[in-house]
Amino acid sequence: MARDVLRPTALDELRRKLRAGNLAEELLKPGKEVVLRAGDRKLTRDELRIEAETVAGGLQACGVKAGDRVAIYAANSLEWVKAYLGVLRAGASAVMMNPDYHSAEAEHILRDSDPLLAIADAPRAVIVNKLGVQVIALAQLPRGDAPPMPRLSPESPAAILYTSGTTGRPKGAVLDHGNFLAQGRGALEVWRWTARDVLVHALPLFHLHGLGMGLHGTLLSGGSAILVPFTPENVVQQLTHGGTMFFGVPSMYQRLCDWLDEHATDLSHVRVFVCGSAPLPPALFERCERLLGQPPIERYGITEGGIVVTNPYDGPRQPGRVGYPFPGVEVRLGELDEVLLKGGQVFQGYWRNPNATKEAFTPDGFFKTGDVGEIAEDRMLAIRGRIKELIITGGFNVYPREVELVLEAHPAVQEVAVAGLPSDKWGEQVTAFVVPSGSAPVIESELIAFAQERLASYKCPKRVITIDKLPRNAMGKVQRSVLTATKPS
Repeated sequence: MARDVLRPTALDELRRKLRAGNLAEELLKPGKEVVLRAGDRKLTRDELRIEAETVAGGLQACGVKAGDRVAIYAANSLEWVKAYLGVLRAGASAVMMNPDYHSAEAEHILRDSDPLLAIADAPRAVIVNKLGVQVIALAQLPRGDAPPMPRLSPESPAAILYTSGTTGRPKGAVLDHGNFLAQGRGALEVWRWTARDVLVHALPLFHLHGLGMGLHGTLLSGGSAILVPFTPENVVQQLTHGGTMFFGVPSMYQRLCDWLDEHATDLSHVRVFVCGSAPLPPALFERCERLLGQPPIERYGITEGGIVVTNPYDGPRQPGRVGYPFPGVEVRLGELDEVLLKGGQVFQGYWRNPNATKEAFTPDGFFKTGDVGEIAEDRMLAIRGRIKELIITGGFNVYPREVELVLEAHPAVQEVAVAGLPSDKWGEQVTAFVVPSGSAPVIESELIAFAQERLASYKCPKRVITIDKLPRNAMGKVQRSVLTATKPS
């Protein structure tokens, strides 16, 4: 699946080109045009650059030096963007924190990353104060004279992003300036992103999807973005008033389609919809195609490796497939069909965790994603699940995603997650947790029979449990550990 047309020397040169530069310098180009909007507020490129410079000066007056870490713990806002770009402009690394984290989760990240200080909005500042970390109010960002642009290389750390923690305690992935530049420049190429584009941005800024693609891509492309809290009404309003791009996760597209079913709206003028962070069910793919005027471009990424694979802009966009590698990225399958990555987007290691870093790479330098992949004859990649989610039942291996894809085709099923529950007979019992669609009753024996007509018997669920909704993290990934803690009645 690597780009065989490029010799290794040419591939290495492409990676160097994609990674080249100082991220702060590349993001803060001058310009008179409006680059960011939020509600009735807006910032031009020059205004954003000046804000970042003065915040950087203020942070340096607070003792922040190049190479230090500054945590950002706040909800999306223009102030969040100013704080983040100010941290980069000061030469420091931004520690990204999910604003939905409570005290125990916040404590783990702050203790692990050991930042010099944290920038927080009012609700989160209370939590930070209790943990004894110096806090700066987001609403009162420090100001100072613009410092000289720090001398940073593509290998200089830019941010620490913590893994989702769906299978254990989150680890801090250190992403450097070159990682982010390679991701952003790759997105510009594969999605034909230009200065004419207006992104409707409703993703969390702390996350790779909203940060590395949404914010960085906007600033690198010369285009603009509108920050909105996600609701279908907000998104549609902005798309019908000049928005040309929208990035979302499957749960967002589900809600968007539900709204459009009730409020028919012509969105055929929107240039591109992109979906990622969790699998897009084929039925939702087809529903989006009907209601949006096009199916979303499904893509694949991982915190440690950036956004690395995408369905092609010009098609075909295939449901259940995440596509081909970004420029400069190599993808291959290792043991147990694990997806392995190499490219300018891929991080160098985990924060203060050399053992985890060593275990994460193959001897020849490919990052081991933990995802199970399948490569079709046309060389498109599909993701079949996580190795750690593998169900071993009666000595056979079952990947949950394969079973979910079958059950999602049943009219009674709106959403489904498959997990293994302990079983004296099977070791693990394949169990389906189903959110009903409402269009047909969920009958356990019927769904099991439906699966048995389409899958080998050992892959079929032994139990079907009806639930109101699937437990998900902030980016829509199903938390199977919550499901496996369920005690079936």
